[in-house]
Amino acid sequence: MKRVIAQATVLAAVLLAGNLSLHAQETDIDLLSRRLSALEADPAVSTFAAYERLQARQALAALTSARARDDRQAAQYVAERRVQIAEVAARAQAMQREIDRLDRERSDLLVEASRQDAARARAEAERLRIQAQVQAEEAERLRQQASVDAQAMQDVEAALVGVAGAQTAKLSAAREREAALARQEAELVAGGKLPAAKRDARGEVFTLAGDAFASGQATLTNGAASSVRTLAAYLQAGPSAAVLVEGHTDSQGAADANLKLSQRRADAVRDALVAAGVPRAKVQAAGRGATKPVSDNGTAAGRAKNRRVEIVISSK
Repeated sequence: MKRVIAQATVLAAVLLAGNLSLHAQETDIDLLSRRLSALEADPAVSTFAAYERLQARQALAALTSARARDDRQAAQYVAERRVQIAEVAARAQAMQREIDRLDRERSDLLVEASRQDAARARAEAERLRIQAQVQAEEAERLRQQASVDAQAMQDVEAALVGVAGAQTAKLSAAREREAALARQEAELVAGGKLPAAKRDARGEVFTLAGDAFASGQATLTNGAASSVRTLAAYLQAGPSAAVLVEGHTDSQGAADANLKLSQRRADAVRDALVAAGVPRAKVQAAGRGATKPVSDNGTAAGRAKNRRVEIVISSK
């Protein structure tokens, strides 16, 4: 009897152990199934690791059909690894896709930024081109305006020159008429003839020829003295003027002697003008000797022209 009870107890223990093992196996299968189902239900990863999830399902099916203890342990290990691999693969692929998306967004942003930079660069280049064009047009306008202004100024200056020339010509003509009348009046009053006259840069120049003095002398001949008195009358009738008397000789003889002779002859003409009524303060005398010839001293005619006294009248 005791033996039967003992056998029954052992059998009950075996059955209980088997039931517990089966329950544990079913619990592991349910847990792995729920993990796999949760993976497939997650919208973030459900489209990834399809092959790995298929292998996990097959491993779960193999675990469910396994009966032997050793087979169940091996199948459970494989199923756990397959489910774990499916989870890792799904999340890794999802993460990779997200990385790829972020890379594309980054690339798109870089491309867009580059396009915007290029657009800004083109806009700036266009602005600078337009600015340069405007500046060039303004410079051309100013150049043309300056050219017009310069031409207008030239026209004005030409007109002014023309007017000034006309006025100068009229003034010169009026002065010449006035001088001619004054010369005529002087000749009538003094009863003599004025010396030969010309105009140059110095003013009005009267010239007493070399025959106004005896050779080597500084005393005026009668004819020259008459001309000097007539010249004095002309000076007194005309506007106030400064008078410079210059004596000149030819080159014959010593230079020092010629210089002294020219000075004495200039002094003689000056004294004659003063004696005829010209204020002494207005008359200066200077001897030039042979330093300012007007003709060739190599000929008698040339030397005769160089022997002269010039009375230079310059209006103040």
